[in-house]
Amino acid sequence: MIDEEAPEVVFLDIRMPGMTGLDVAARLVDSPKPPHIVFVTAFDQYAVEAFEHSAVDYLLKPASLDRLEKAVAKLKARLKAPEPALPTAALQALLAQLAGGGAAVQASAPAPAAASAPLQWIRASHGEETRLIPIEEVIYFQSNDKYTSVFVADGESLIRTPISKLREQLDEQQFWQIHRSVIVAARHVAGTKQDFRGRLMVQLKGRPEQLVVSRNYVDLFRGM
Repeated sequence: MIDEEAPEVVFLDIRMPGMTGLDVAARLVDSPKPPHIVFVTAFDQYAVEAFEHSAVDYLLKPASLDRLEKAVAKLKARLKAPEPALPTAALQALLAQLAGGGAAVQASAPAPAAASAPLQWIRASHGEETRLIPIEEVIYFQSNDKYTSVFVADGESLIRTPISKLREQLDEQQFWQIHRSVIVAARHVAGTKQDFRGRLMVQLKGRPEQLVVSRNYVDLFRGM
């Protein structure tokens, strides 16, 4: 449809059945007249800062009307320019970065983006403000009703991503699932011990609480 209609602007979701939004963008960037692309994503591993410092735009789900209006205003300003500068170079650089620092996403063989680009930032609600938390600062994640709690050294924030989906976005070498509702950062594990009930407990660096390891994940700590 893009080939047939030749639009000036394309809003692309990143996670789609079949080709991903990045795969589509990789094809468009090589076309004779690539459109302006606005990525739509619910996943912070796609480097929000990269979007903010490039010529393309992004909308983070759930997109507010105010944020959408700003994106449209920016697009209108570009399109009104005497010769609208299409962000080909910036888009190529962004695609390379989102693919993990290597070549741009291969259009012929779409691959799951989460596998090549582990989560780097967490956009989380903390009271009335929104925090952008580097993944290195996260001590553990815990399922919390409709939300997932993100625990760092100085407190707790909330995200809407279910822990099952979150697990797919994390580097499994750096984050260990120890319970169906808990994922802990390996770098923040101080050690383990058994409580009076015989349960294996994870002790943390920087936080006083101890986390229960369910029987399904005990083997992860054998030899510690």
